[in-house]
Amino acid sequence: MAGATSSKKHHQARQKPDGGRGMDMGNQHPSVKRLHEIQKQVKEIEPQVAVFSGLSTDRDYKELERNLTKQLFEIDSVDTEGKGDIQQARKRAAQETERLLKELEQNANHPRRLEIEALFKEAQALVEREITPFYEGGNGISDEFEEGIQDIVLRLTQVKTGGKISLRKARYRTLTKICTVQEIIENAVKKQLSLPLSNDVHPSVSKINSVMCEVNKARGTLIALLMGVSSNDTCRHLSCVLTGLIADLDALDVCGRTEIRNYRKEVVEEINKLQKYLDLDEEANSTQAYDLAKNQSILKIEEIRKKMKEVHSLLLKTENASDLYLGLKAELQGLIAHLDEVSPGKNPCIREARRRAVIEVQTLITYIDLNEALEKRQKYPEQTAVEHRCHKAVWTVLGNLSQIQKEVISFDGNRTDKNYMRLEELLTKQLLALDAVDPQGDERCKAARKQAVKLAQNILYYLDMKTDEWEY
Repeated sequence: MAGATSSKKHHQARQKPDGGRGMDMGNQHPSVKRLHEIQKQVKEIEPQVAVFSGLSTDRDYKELERNLTKQLFEIDSVDTEGKGDIQQARKRAAQETERLLKELEQNANHPRRLEIEALFKEAQALVEREITPFYEGGNGISDEFEEGIQDIVLRLTQVKTGGKISLRKARYRTLTKICTVQEIIENAVKKQLSLPLSNDVHPSVSKINSVMCEVNKARGTLIALLMGVSSNDTCRHLSCVLTGLIADLDALDVCGRTEIRNYRKEVVEEINKLQKYLDLDEEANSTQAYDLAKNQSILKIEEIRKKMKEVHSLLLKTENASDLYLGLKAELQGLIAHLDEVSPGKNPCIREARRRAVIEVQTLITYIDLNEALEKRQKYPEQTAVEHRCHKAVWTVLGNLSQIQKEVISFDGNRTDKNYMRLEELLTKQLLALDAVDPQGDERCKAARKQAVKLAQNILYYLDMKTDEWEY
């Protein structure tokens, strides 16, 4: 028994990483203790690296890089006294710190991050060209600007993040800034105050009108700050200016005049809206904001899509599904209504997720409608026998489209799949067949062909949408 006890003690000593002195930090070698302290500091930096969404030129990047490099120097300065276990511990600590430095660099230079930045620079260029009217207190904006900004927003929603937190955060922050600029401009252009009153009404009105001019200029300053095209102003200074304007309005004597009080109230509300936009960066740092997998609207959309897939499975797998058409169509229309109730807020990614879900449901409804029409036509052969030749040609294509659409709805591959290329080719052939149909001046045939072309294009668009690897 004595030998067994001795063997057990020897085994326990061998299991202890500090050479048998136990886990008591007080008994550890000073070098090991120092390495533990450094590793603790590195561990505290790790979450900041994981969510870093900026560029290598950003102040936050340089600070994180500096802190990690400092820890590397600290690790390197630990004296191992030639002891193998301390040398290994120092090596592991250095490797972990180097891993974080590499991750930080990859986050800042990821191709998708650079794509996001390129789109932001496009938006900056648009803003710089159009910002002058706001600085001058005007509300004018060109159609080119509105269309250009909307196009950039759409392209940003299509940037693939692969679920990477830093990329999701970068995309969200960029979208938030650009969409806020859109909103500020729309409010400035569309929002009409119930007044202004004439300066002759009361001396206070002249001051309110003067403040309103300053508010218009503040809009331009805010847009420039959000888009990083102003080097002369800061958010803090703008906040002070807006607070000062509210103080000026509060100090006015409106003499109990309801119309003047209402005018002042509307101008104060405009100022409060601008102040709210100054907190955007803080909001964009919230995980709930940029990690849309946890967003309540997205969760609701996914729940609706799950029900849609159940209908899809029942529709395509049931033989003689025509008996189910009425009930399934009603259920799908109900899902469209539920999607309409989902609020995207100001997030274009949620709006895009909802739009795509609506298209998925509408595609199934269209499939049911087409099959109902084809089955109804088969019940009246005497009518089809005397149809115009071009009508028959269109119906032949519609029959082919029904079969292709069924395959497209079930398709679950990507654009490199042979089946994708086959389906794309089949749809292109149907479009060419429709193009060859000569309506011979028959207006009904023209309308039928036009409708069939639109259906073929919608199926092709749906196939592309299913395979574009979009993700929120």
